[in-house]
Amino acid sequence: MPERITVVGIGADGWAGLSEDARAAITAAGVVIGAPRHLEMLPAVDGQTRRSWPSQLRAGLPALFDGLAGPVVALASGDPLRSGVATTLIEVFGADAVTVFPALSSVTLARARLGWSAESTAVIRAGDEHAVLRELAPGRRVLVLSADETTPARVAGLLVGRGYGASRMTVLGELGGDAESRLDMTAETFTGAMPRLNIVALELAGPPAFGWAPGLPDDAYDHDGQLTKRDLRASALARLAPAPGQLLWDVGAGAGSVGIEWMRAHPTCRTVAVEANPDRAQRISNNARNLGVPALKVVRGAAPDALMDLPQPDAVFVGGGLSRPGVLSACLAALRAGGRLVAHAVTLETEALLAQAYREHGGELTRIQVEHAAPLGSFTGWKPARAVTQWALTLP
Repeated sequence: MPERITVVGIGADGWAGLSEDARAAITAAGVVIGAPRHLEMLPAVDGQTRRSWPSQLRAGLPALFDGLAGPVVALASGDPLRSGVATTLIEVFGADAVTVFPALSSVTLARARLGWSAESTAVIRAGDEHAVLRELAPGRRVLVLSADETTPARVAGLLVGRGYGASRMTVLGELGGDAESRLDMTAETFTGAMPRLNIVALELAGPPAFGWAPGLPDDAYDHDGQLTKRDLRASALARLAPAPGQLLWDVGAGAGSVGIEWMRAHPTCRTVAVEANPDRAQRISNNARNLGVPALKVVRGAAPDALMDLPQPDAVFVGGGLSRPGVLSACLAALRAGGRLVAHAVTLETEALLAQAYREHGGELTRIQVEHAAPLGSFTGWKPARAVTQWALTLP
């Protein structure tokens, strides 16, 4: 690969909108890489090679850059470090190998057109429009980066389906270019052809939604009974302690509720849900989309074998499969320093496993009994749920 890659952000105004330094970098480059629409914006340069990005970007980068020598320029939309290709290049090749010339991002331009401050506005990445469901709250401002001209209609459908049809939608097209456009409507009145390059601005109007605290109602989930109930879920997540950028393994995930609420705690939280049952695995994906965290990853398989090639977790929740030999030890061994583990047991056999783990490793061993008021003849009495033993451990 070349010693240095220069990433140039380019807007809808193309070559005319670039700085002198960015133009000079492109003119001096032996190779320029970019999307076809970006490459078409550049003037011809004698002897310069131009290539398109591979369809599988991250996996194709080493082969794309292999053997390239001399100055190489990569083109990206707007700010290349806002959900852009520069972030991926730095992750693959290192920060010392990449120089970035940013342009104004579509997010910055959209906020400028609308008069919205950065601190008052949430941003949803392209292709993740279901993530808008995490943001549902009256008065919330959201910008959705569109994958193409079909994104606004899908966003409108999601909002109408959740009782947010009165939300104001503004579709801004070709921001910064000669063909810049603006369409104003509500989600329930959405209609018309959309520009391919667009960003959707939302001012949400609808009923109070779930919020981000752990312990969503059980009926928020589609499940077959394999669900960590809300009071136990809130207790587990309090000990798992979601933090920005951290990864959770949700082992024996069932309906995926713990992993989903881990991700709802912060937009950068990540979850890998491990589930052997194929119907439940599909149910986890559906629940994740419906609750605004479509990026949750589901791995089909049984622990401990299914854990072998997963990225190292910051926290692990074991909600099922605890009786399988090696599951608990594999989860403990995988945790990084400062990692947290929470495991639940409902049988005498798995409770004995947690009691032994508590004797060996310490931590916190708790038995939780929850009772709910329910009809008792013509009166009301307490209906107990099955008691659950919870073991929680934080590594040094």
